Amino acid sequence: MEKEQNKQLVSFEEIFAQNKRRIHYQIHKMNISDPHQDFFQEGLCALWNAYETYNPDKGPMATYFNFAIRNRLIDKIRKETRTVEKEQTVVEAKKTQLDDGNHKKQNETPQLLPDRSGVELNDNQLWKALQKNLTEKQWKWIKLYIIEEIPLKEIARMENTTTEAVKSWGKQTRSKLRSKKFREKIGLEIDI
Repeated sequence: MEKEQNKQLVSFEEIFAQNKRRIHYQIHKMNISDPHQDFFQEGLCALWNAYETYNPDKGPMATYFNFAIRNRLIDKIRKETRTVEKEQTVVEAKKTQLDDGNHKKQNETPQLLPDRSGVELNDNQLWKALQKNLTEKQWKWIKLYIIEEIPLKEIARMENTTTEAVKSWGKQTRSKLRSKKFREKIGLEIDI
């Protein structure tokens, strides 16, 4: 009953006018950039909830307001951090999907490489020449990824390295194969 009488004596508008700076203080103290006033709005909601649930027997109102506002701002930061992390995961997954070696960029638009199934891989002299003129890791990329069609992630696991490292082997190999001088050296007579 006394709680209700205190609320009737002090309206939320008065509480807001007296404590608006408290919200700004907590935002500033936590080094939060708030250009769109999202955190201020969150602090305002916390102030309202604290006003509604305040019990004078538990301690001073100002301390309770500070506690409620600060914790609500921390919750918002955590929520936004989780959202950003999830978005980054989705972007990374999409990027990996586009950069997995089965695409080529033409005019900045990734395009799938044509399906080469049915292509004969029985030119042993070519494979031996390639193995002789590539590094061990570049040859592993050719053998495992091109010939045996093992996914990049699986190759990385087998070789105890990262997927990015395996992609790097492929980039180095493709770079060598684009070199006309290298193709002549191994007897590969196609234009890439």
